[in-house]
Amino acid sequence: MSILKELCRWAAWLRPEDIPPRVRALASSQLLSQLASIRAGAAHPLGRRLIEGFGPPLQADPRNSACVLAGLGSWLNLDDTAYAGHLSNSTVSVPLAFAHARGLDGPGLLTAVVAANECAARITAAATLGPLRGHSAVHTHLAGAVTGRLHCEGADDAVWSNALGLAFAMPNWPLMRAFLASDARLFNTFTPVRTAMDSCDAARAGLRGAVDILEHPDGFLDRFASVPLPDAVSAGLGERWHTETLSFKLHPGGPGIDAAVDCATALYRRIGPCRPEDIEEVVVEASLYTLFAGKKAASYVAGPGSPLGALVLHTPYPVATALLTGGLTVNDFAAPLLNERARWDLAERVRLVHDPELTKALFASEAPFGEAVRQAGKAAGPWLRAFAGDEAAELARDAAGDRERATFASSAKATGARVTVRLTDGRTVSQQRLIPMAAAGPHTRAHHAELMREKFVEFGGAPDVADAAADLESMDADALQSWIEAALR
Repeated sequence: MSILKELCRWAAWLRPEDIPPRVRALASSQLLSQLASIRAGAAHPLGRRLIEGFGPPLQADPRNSACVLAGLGSWLNLDDTAYAGHLSNSTVSVPLAFAHARGLDGPGLLTAVVAANECAARITAAATLGPLRGHSAVHTHLAGAVTGRLHCEGADDAVWSNALGLAFAMPNWPLMRAFLASDARLFNTFTPVRTAMDSCDAARAGLRGAVDILEHPDGFLDRFASVPLPDAVSAGLGERWHTETLSFKLHPGGPGIDAAVDCATALYRRIGPCRPEDIEEVVVEASLYTLFAGKKAASYVAGPGSPLGALVLHTPYPVATALLTGGLTVNDFAAPLLNERARWDLAERVRLVHDPELTKALFASEAPFGEAVRQAGKAAGPWLRAFAGDEAAELARDAAGDRERATFASSAKATGARVTVRLTDGRTVSQQRLIPMAAAGPHTRAHHAELMREKFVEFGGAPDVADAAADLESMDADALQSWIEAALR
């Protein structure tokens, strides 16, 4: 049996009672988190243009709704990540559209989300040690959108296999120039979701896909993975829940900057309001992950007119903003706040430095790629050297170890940072955080429901709608339809 068929057979027959309560609870928070991200995207000027071009989030045709919801939630980097991939843009958005249109109940929606998470994360994990990762790995959404829709429709596993085989026939490969320098970032999820919708329609019409498209020598992993990990697709189905590796986003910006912004916000509370001229220098010590993303974006960032695609991956501006204002919001990435000269003056004095210990902690955790390095073993060496250099690659390999995690019940995403502010009055103040707020780890496992409630309300959602997310498992079809409409209102 092909690995795609095995995955589809499991996911197509997944039922609410098959999912542990802790995983269903994470999926409830994931729904609320992504609805907040969609609200934020719709309120931004670029989001309003997307709606003008393609229609509102909820439309008569759920295929169109799925594309718009996916586009609105993805491009501000407020979407949730996991091992592996930026899942929620498709694994939540598509089930939302089809659950609303087809009259599913709460348990049906949650199960579709978990099924989509597991399929998308596993296929993405199989290609994690490759040239595309994070938001650039848009193939995540081919899997997330196909499985999210077909579970809502109750399709049999043969339709699933053919739809995924067709979707992965011509997987998207984004160009970094467009991703960082233009508004094309809004199509980062929109485009693969649309491809997935066509693939589902084609499979239902009887068109066949190659069911061995993932592992075949001329298939997906051969092209998209430097170190293919086909076993990741079906490892521990029903026992090893990738949904448990979810990291939630509390503020916009790439996942590599989250801990630095958390530290800067804490320093604002300690130092108090200050002017750029009160700060001599800001040093951000971080892992190679943060430095790598920042290096890619830096050449595109040159002040207030910088493209948003690059700006959300750039560490200096978000850190400077948090130090001056005490936080970071969507409004900070649009005029008039984006044009404030004081922020850019301070951003020029923010310096990034590599901390080897933080890189070791990064690779010791499951996400974003520590688990892939563990599974690959010695075969990960060339990819690590290309990504991190010889010395850092050895450090990362030692930190990752060589034992795969049997489950993800204690997973973590240690994308840490240490921010040190040197003030002109001679004081030096420092703050460190190993796991960003709401990223995978012990604190998030205990508090994700309240954290996502705060996020939803922060982005304009009604408190009673946020509170109702706790009752998703008992919502009937009418209640769920009303809840989705209220959440997007």
